[in-house]
Amino acid sequence: MNVHEARGLGFWTAVALVMGNMIGSGVFLLPASLAPYGGISLVGWVVSAGGSVLLALVFARLAAANPATGGPYAYTRAAFGDLPGFLVAWGYWISAWATNAALAVAFVGYLDPFVPGVVRSPAAAAALAVATLWLLTVVNLQSVRSAGQVQVVTTVLKVLPLILVGLGGLILLDRSHFVITESSPAAFARGVTTTATLTLWAFLGLECATIPAGSIRDAERVIPRATVIGTVLAACIYIVSTIGVMGVLPPAVLGRTTAPYAEAARVLAGDRAAAVIAIGAAISCFGALNGWILIVGQLPLAVARDGLFPGMFRRVSDRGTPTVGLVIGSALATLLIAMNYTRGLVALFTFIILLATLSTLVPYVFCSLAGFLTTRAVARQPLGPSIVAALAFAYSLWAIGGAGAEVVYWGFLLLIAGLPVYVWVVRS
Repeated sequence: MNVHEARGLGFWTAVALVMGNMIGSGVFLLPASLAPYGGISLVGWVVSAGGSVLLALVFARLAAANPATGGPYAYTRAAFGDLPGFLVAWGYWISAWATNAALAVAFVGYLDPFVPGVVRSPAAAAALAVATLWLLTVVNLQSVRSAGQVQVVTTVLKVLPLILVGLGGLILLDRSHFVITESSPAAFARGVTTTATLTLWAFLGLECATIPAGSIRDAERVIPRATVIGTVLAACIYIVSTIGVMGVLPPAVLGRTTAPYAEAARVLAGDRAAAVIAIGAAISCFGALNGWILIVGQLPLAVARDGLFPGMFRRVSDRGTPTVGLVIGSALATLLIAMNYTRGLVALFTFIILLATLSTLVPYVFCSLAGFLTTRAVARQPLGPSIVAALAFAYSLWAIGGAGAEVVYWGFLLLIAGLPVYVWVVRS
C-alpha cells in the first residue's frame, strides 16, 4: 500500500469530514420544525450544541490517547472488550449505509425545482438516487484522498448558503418571531427538551474524523483539533442561520413551508436566491453522502482487521481503499432505496432510518464512559476531563431517552440481532 495514499487526509479535510457529515439534509428543514416553539428553540440549540461540544471533547481526548482506525468502535473495544466493541460497530455500520440511502433520496428530492419530471417519477427518481450513490462510491474507490477533496469542496459550497441566509436574516430580524409564550417553568422545560431533541440530529456525525484515523496525517494531533473545531463551527452556523430564517419568516408561514431556507432567501433577494438555496441544499446532501460512504468503508475495515467482522471486509485496493466494504455498503443502501420506491414499504424504510439514527447514539454512551476510564487510568489527571466525560455520558443517556420508548425498544432488538454474526465470526 502506498503510504502517501494511506495517510492522505490533512487537517482541513478532517474538519470538512466532521462538518460535512453533520450538515446534511436535516438542517435545511429544521427551522420549520422549530417554528412552533419560537424563542425556546434557540435555548434548545444551545443545549444540544453544548452537549455535542462535550462529546467532541471526549472524542478528542480518546483520539489523542488512541488514534486507531474505527473511532467509536476502537475506543469501546479498548475500554470494554470485544463484544461491546462489536455491538457498537454493528449498529454504527447499519446506521451508516442506511443514512446513505436516505441522503441519496433527499438529494434527488431537492432537485425538484430544476427537473420536476424526473423527481416526481418514482422510477426515474430511484434511478437517479442510485446513480448518485454509485458515482460517489466510485470516487471513494479511487482513493481516500479523492473522497477528501470532494468533501472539502462540497462542505464549502453547502455552508455558504446557510451563512448568507443567516446574516441576511439578522439584518431584517423581527424580534416578535421569538416571543416565548410559555408562562410556567414546566412548560418551558418541556419546550427546551423537545427542541433540544430535534436539534440533536443535526450534530450526529461529530465523531466522523476519528473513524478513518489510519488515513489521516499526524492523527494524534489532527483528529482532536478537527473534531472540536468542526463541531463548534457547525454549531455556530446552525444557530446563526436558524435565527436568520426565523427572524425573516413569521412562525405561521415557517411552520407550513417544506423549504424554509429557500423561502427566507426569496424574501431577502427574490426567486433566483431561492433557487440558489435549493442548489445549496442538494449540494449539502451530496457532500454528506460522500462523507458517509467513506465511513461505510473504513469502519468495517477496522473491525475486520480485529477479527470481529467477516474477513472479506479486510480487502483493500492497491491505493488502500476498502473495496469490499464500500461495494457491500452501497449495495445495501441501493436495496433500501428500492424498498423506498416500492409501494407499501415507505413506512418500513422510514422506520429503518429512525432506528439507524438511534444506533449512532449508543456509541456516544460507551465512548463517554471510555473517556472517563481514560482520564482515570492516568495518574494525577486534572478533574476537568472526568467531569466532561461524566456530563457527556449524562447527555447521551438523555438524548437516547428523547428518541422515544418505541425506537429504543426496536433499536435494542437491532443490536441483539447482531449477536449471531458475532458468534459466527468469533467461532470461524
